[in-house]
Amino acid sequence: MNPPDPDWRPRADVGMLRTRAAVLQSARAFLSDRGLLEVDTPSLGEFGVTDPHIAGIPVRLSERPGREYFLQTSPEYAMKRLLAAGCPDLYQIGKVFRDGELGSRHQPEFTLAEWYRLGFSLDDMIDETCLFVASLFEAAGANAPDLPADRYRYTDVFNRSIGIDPLTADVTELRGAARQCVTGISDELARQLDADRNGWLDLLMSHVVIPGLTNNRLTIIHHYPAAQGALARLDPEDERFAERFEAFYNGIELANGYRELTDPEQQRARFASDRRRRAAANLADMRADERLLAALDHGLPDCSGVAVGLDRVLMCAVGAATIAAVIALPLAD
Repeated sequence: MNPPDPDWRPRADVGMLRTRAAVLQSARAFLSDRGLLEVDTPSLGEFGVTDPHIAGIPVRLSERPGREYFLQTSPEYAMKRLLAAGCPDLYQIGKVFRDGELGSRHQPEFTLAEWYRLGFSLDDMIDETCLFVASLFEAAGANAPDLPADRYRYTDVFNRSIGIDPLTADVTELRGAARQCVTGISDELARQLDADRNGWLDLLMSHVVIPGLTNNRLTIIHHYPAAQGALARLDPEDERFAERFEAFYNGIELANGYRELTDPEQQRARFASDRRRRAAANLADMRADERLLAALDHGLPDCSGVAVGLDRVLMCAVGAATIAAVIALPLAD
């Protein structure tokens, strides 16, 4: 008996594909009309990322046995190399890849719009990101989110939602808050997080703070604690905070942006910290991207950047229940 034919049909119908095409066209027009240069960097690279919360997808090449390459989780490092080499404001729209992400809001391959603006403040970048998201809603035939968006500092919204200060609370206090506010924390998850303070903060943010944001509103959370700065510079007025923001709509993260870190020694220290955290969590070690560090040594100009998940924006605009519904041929879940 022959096995049944596999389901070869697209998940998104022709109408959705037309809407998706309109959104992609609108995204390019928005950025190119503002004078940004479109670039195209590799999807396959020699380095992955050290961030313990991001899992890259390794690739082996028969021509170079014994060496590991990675599908890129973001074009960020490559685009910063271009900026350090003298490129003007630039953008890229393309596919990126992450392991460990397959579900109603995640696909391991997804479409990202990322751009960088020389001399932009964090507020400038937030404003432009909100306009960009609103324009994509309109391109999808939906009502754009009302602007200005709701804006909250990380510490304020965290304290309002949970009642503790994320800057001063220790691991015991964060663990206790998680046990009280989040249902279904397994013993295995608790063991994995253990003394990872940032891990407990992320759990509380994703399971308590973000679900409590106002529905059908674009919301910005900004000025994350310095320890969660990722590739953002520290706020020169208060170095307890990093100049980082994220945009959310109905509990779904749409964008992540920074006033970019340009100090190579701080970046080296953050990569080293990431690797220690990976070791503590029994994750595979990841080498720091030497070419990015060399570009920072050469000099990255003052800039801000942001990455926007276009599949998620379209999902929110059309009210789709899953991200797979707005992708022609998603990976089966």
